[in-house]
Amino acid sequence: MPIIKSAIKRMRQTAKRKLRNQQTKRSFRGEIKILNSHIQAKDTKKASESLKKVQAELDKAVKKNILKKNTAARKMSQLTAKVKAIGAKPTASTKAKPATPAKKTPAKTATKKPVAKKSPAKKTATTK
Repeated sequence: MPIIKSAIKRMRQTAKRKLRNQQTKRSFRGEIKILNSHIQAKDTKKASESLKKVQAELDKAVKKNILKKNTAARKMSQLTAKVKAIGAKPTASTKAKPATPAKKTPAKTATKKPVAKKSPAKKTATTK
């Protein structure tokens, strides 16, 4: 057991973080089990819906740095392949598509103010 205050606090923080991380892991593992059960039953509609939930949970885990990005991508790829194998169409991903830039409408041609000409820089004499 630590004696130093900062070490005691660090232990409390670690315990809280561990619980939070375990809940997130449990969440996506549970969704994967549900998806696998739908795949075993060859229920195409439920499998494709469950795939969306799994993707959302994996994205949350990546966002919270519980899973690495490539690990989540690999798991998602494997699960998508399983869903396709039973003949289901994976639904569109939950990620939003990047917005297309709005077309610029030509502004009314306003008369521009004349630009004032710059006067030449003043020369200063440096004599002593």
